[in-house]
Amino acid sequence: MPLIISIPMDTVNEPKALMAGHRKRLRERFLKAGFDGFQDYEVAELLLTLATPRRDCKPIAKEIIRKFGTLRKILEAGTEELTVVRGVGRNNVFGFKLARELAKVYLEQKAKEEYACRSSKEVFDYLYVSMRDLKKEVFKVLYLNSQNRIVDVEDIFEGSLNSSSVYPREIMKSAMSKHSAALIFAHNHPSGIPSPSDSDKAVTENLVHAGQLMEIKVLDHIVVGDNRYFSFADCGLIKDYELSGKFGKKI
Repeated sequence: MPLIISIPMDTVNEPKALMAGHRKRLRERFLKAGFDGFQDYEVAELLLTLATPRRDCKPIAKEIIRKFGTLRKILEAGTEELTVVRGVGRNNVFGFKLARELAKVYLEQKAKEEYACRSSKEVFDYLYVSMRDLKKEVFKVLYLNSQNRIVDVEDIFEGSLNSSSVYPREIMKSAMSKHSAALIFAHNHPSGIPSPSDSDKAVTENLVHAGQLMEIKVLDHIVVGDNRYFSFADCGLIKDYELSGKFGKKI
């Protein structure tokens, strides 16, 4: 007579129950305190579970962290790079990209509603999320009201910055239409090195003089690099341009 071994169903389902319990605890931790106390792999695991409801995502999360090193690098990675990791599909990539873009939109909208530009560091922190991964130079204008709160942010130019690519007259015209009391300029250096070029300095000087003619204050020009920045105001260059006396320059 063949030997028949009966395996209790609760034993068969035990791994699934343990996984479900782990996910529940992870989500409850997040709902209680956000990502405080989370390791990078746990954040990645939580995002992976959104598109992978019936599989243990912890080993996948640890592998993706091992490959990319940090959560930031995961969010910056392309689809082909991410899907090389076993267990990561296009739906998971969608989750990572959605989290990143949602954070960017949230910060931009929050800044416009309640952000007062009090220092170059605050401006850099606001801009960095949207500018750090750009492959080309992008020149931005931040239009501010009399309380230095952001009224609008506009991309003016994409490409190598020089005096023929930025038109002070048009920027001042736009500032007046938005009833701006002050301006902050910003652009990125894809190389990651924020040291200003001679062209950067010439453009900034022209813009400061144009602002003086229109009685619109230029507060700063921030050059965004890789987790660092250069501030024309902090280095005294904005003040130097204000004092240079070239107020009759055509714009």
